[in-house]
Formats: sequence, C-alpha cells, structure tokens
Amino acid sequence: MNKHPPGALPVVQLKIERRSNHPWIFQKMVERPEPKPKPGSIVEIVDRNGEFAGRGFYNGHSRISLRVLSSDIDEAIDDAFFARKINAAVSLRKDVLKLDAVTDAYRLVHSEGDGLSGLVVDRFADTLVIEFFSAGAFRQRDLIRNCLLEHYPGSAIYAYAEEHVQKQESFDCATPARPKPTVIHEHGVRFHAAPGSKHKTGFFVDQRDNRLALAGFCEGKRVLDLCCNSGGFGIAAKTIGAASAVVGVDLDEEILAIAEQNAHLNKAKVRFVQADIFHWLRDYSGNRAEKFDVVILDPAKMTRDREQVIPALKKYLDMNKLAMGAVKPGGILLTCSCTGLVSEAEFLDMLRRAAFYAGRSVQVLKVSGAGADHPWLAHVPESRYLKAVFCRVE
Repeated sequence: MNKHPPGALPVVQLKIERRSNHPWIFQKMVERPEPKPKPGSIVEIVDRNGEFAGRGFYNGHSRISLRVLSSDIDEAIDDAFFARKINAAVSLRKDVLKLDAVTDAYRLVHSEGDGLSGLVVDRFADTLVIEFFSAGAFRQRDLIRNCLLEHYPGSAIYAYAEEHVQKQESFDCATPARPKPTVIHEHGVRFHAAPGSKHKTGFFVDQRDNRLALAGFCEGKRVLDLCCNSGGFGIAAKTIGAASAVVGVDLDEEILAIAEQNAHLNKAKVRFVQADIFHWLRDYSGNRAEKFDVVILDPAKMTRDREQVIPALKKYLDMNKLAMGAVKPGGILLTCSCTGLVSEAEFLDMLRRAAFYAGRSVQVLKVSGAGADHPWLAHVPESRYLKAVFCRVE
C-alpha cells in the first residue's frame, strides 16, 4: 500500500498565502522546488509562511503546477484515498442518481467534480474508457484501473490521453488498440459507442437528458439535426419523439457511417447528409421555402485557447444566425456549446445578437447543461462546460 505519512512527501512552497479552495494552483504562484519532483508526483503543499495548505499532484512543466486533492492535514493521499473517491463516484451514479435504471452509458468520474483532478472515466456497457488530463492521474493509472474493475469486473478498459494534453502535462501515454464498438442503451434507444475514435471518449453521454427533453417537442414534426455526430438527437427525435421526418447533417464521413448504423439499429428512418453546415444552410435558405419545426445545433468544441474566445463566439453567432433561418415561425431551436471557456452569459449574449441579425425573436424556454453524472463543485465552475439552450423562434 502506498501510504504517505506526514513528512514523507516532497514539500512544495507557494509564493502566496492560500486564500482559495480552488484545486488548481498556477505556476506563477509556486516556488521552484529543489530537487524538482517528477511530473505527477504527490506532494505536500505549504504557503509562503510554511503553513500546511494541502496535498496533491505537482507538475513543474504544466501551467497548472499543483492540483490539490485534499486540504485535510490528517488525510493521506494513498491507495485508500483513490479507492474512496472512486467508490463515492460510483455510488453517486448507482445509488443516488440510479442511472442503471435508464442507461448503461454514463460519466463515471468527472475530474474535479468527483475530487479526482485530471481524470475522466466513461462507462459504455461493458467497456470503461479512461481519459487522463493530468500527469498525476496518469501516474496512478494501475491503481485507478484496479479500483474500477472492483466495481465493474470483467469490463474492457480503454485508457488514453490526447496528444495536446500529453505535451502540456509532459507524459507519454501510448495509444492503445481500439476496442470493438459496443452497443449501449439510453431511454430505450440503442447506440454504438466507439471508444478510440476521434469523437471524445466514444459517445456524448453528457447530452442524454437533453436528448430526452428535445424528443418531447418532436411528435409529428420535421426535425433538422445540425452537427449531428453519431445521430443521437435525430434518432431520439424519431424513436422517442415520433418525429415525422428527420435530417442529420455533419461534415465527418466516419461519424456519419456510425450514425447510419445507429439509425438501422433502432429501425429509425433518418436521412443523413455529409456537408459543411454553413454551406448546407446557405443553400437551404436560398432554395427552399419550407422550414423545420425543430432544429438542433450541437457543434464540436470551438477552442481550448482563452485568446480565441472572441473568434469562437463569432463562429457561434454565424452558425446560430443561419440555423435560426431554418426554423419555421414558432418552431423550436436547441442550440449548444461544449466550449468551457465560453460562459453561459457569453453564449446567451451571442444568441441575442444572432437573433437580431437573423431578424428573429427568440424566447428562451430553458437553459440546461450536462446530466447529473457530470457534477461540478460550486468553487470549480470550470467543470461546467456544456450549455444547452431550448428556444422558441418567432
């Protein structure tokens, strides 16, 4: 057992007094320790006065030099700590949210939201997908794997980190062989989840509640699913919502092939179109008089760079303005953003401006986000990345 008694850990000192409970401490606030611990090492943190400030992951190569795991002076960061955190995360999904009653696909560990900074785990039936966002979480990979298998014995595990994360965090995570796509169930609808594809961890479980809510607007309606990915919204609109016709548009041929398989899996008649949504919507508005009753716009993340937030908002404005042009008067628009750096207030302001330029009036019915299996701590709003705005467009 990896037990760290007081005094056994490397000590990292801050240049500041610790006046925040946010788990991230940035490089500019940290004294350079000698010798420097390896990226992802567990360290003891003291403030500039030498007072205990916490224990957590240290990475001198990362902009986020310290990820605080505990501020309790009596709590060791050992095998039992990680087991407790994973136990609590599993219990939240199984015992509190009771997700197994409606799906076998959900976010099992949501990084800071579950007290495990830099770690994301998604469950897709009998496959667990682990994504590392920090060198610290990566260094605990064997322990994390073993803890997960205690709860889901016999599961296949696919563990990876995106290249930009490995570069930022200074660790090497070999890309494993892709597991076979697995079939998952969600509110009676079946989907293929494809871990190892370039589309997140394999399926967008964060939109589960929004897919169900959207289906409630679709009975007998014509539905347009823009940036449809593997067809989640469109297929839910057809199978749960009893839409009369559904069109899905996406630029990515590979993901549309999975969308076709998903439609076939559910015996759902959906027409998928491989096209750039900007070109498709401009052609549509120019050539067709008939609008859609329900339009979904759920594009990929626009940026990870704070310097690119304004250009990202401009893209959101352009695509929302065009999407509004495809909605018939009184129709429903669900518009989404998974760009964490764009705040809810900024996204809603963009929507206001898009409506102005489109010459439409937008009545906001509900502002939603990711499901409850993506919890976020009140003092770590960065974990709350998804915005989903249900609107009526006049």
